[in-house]
Amino acid sequence: MTKPLSGIRIADFSHVMAGPYASHLLHLMGAEVIKIEPKTGDNFRNYGADRRYDGMAPAFIAANAGKKSIALDLKDPADGAVARAIVERSDVLLENFRPGVIDRLGLGYDAVRAYNPDIVFCSVSGYGQSGPQRDWPAIDNIVQATSGMMLLSGQDGDPPIRVGFPIVDTLTGQTAANAILGALLRKARGEGGALIEVAMFDASLAFMTSALTP
Repeated sequence: MTKPLSGIRIADFSHVMAGPYASHLLHLMGAEVIKIEPKTGDNFRNYGADRRYDGMAPAFIAANAGKKSIALDLKDPADGAVARAIVERSDVLLENFRPGVIDRLGLGYDAVRAYNPDIVFCSVSGYGQSGPQRDWPAIDNIVQATSGMMLLSGQDGDPPIRVGFPIVDTLTGQTAANAILGALLRKARGEGGALIEVAMFDASLAFMTSALTP
């Protein structure tokens, strides 16, 4: 299989599903992914009811196989310096902290592009980085509800029906990967880096185009 992203390095600060699934898709195309986790590890490592798999839950492996990983406390100055060194040598930074957190950690877009001006910087959030909903809770089930996705199954009059797997996280990851690919193509043409914002809510509405477009 060809690896069109061979030589591309991604500094992946994302956790759980949407962000890691995006970098997983890019890794499958040949990108080197360096996963930066907290000292306690990505919470997704303990996903599921079977405690025998804590640390390496099957769902975690499915979204992170083949990536490199380093555990850092981003609030610690020494560990923060290690993180910045990784970012300085990367083509892409991917993160899905709550809006504003990456800036407070000193790794926001303006800070990063000061030493890596061609960075492709992708922020994944629930409802965007600004606006009245930016701080709303945004796990998969909640966005299934707020986007109206739960109303599209069953018959008229039925209660809302949740899709039984993390569909919003998965399609948001696909959306982010697609946007990063476009930005990398732009960068390869010599047009510089990019700031990308991907919202789970927006990705859900786009995914439901056939149902929402009159």
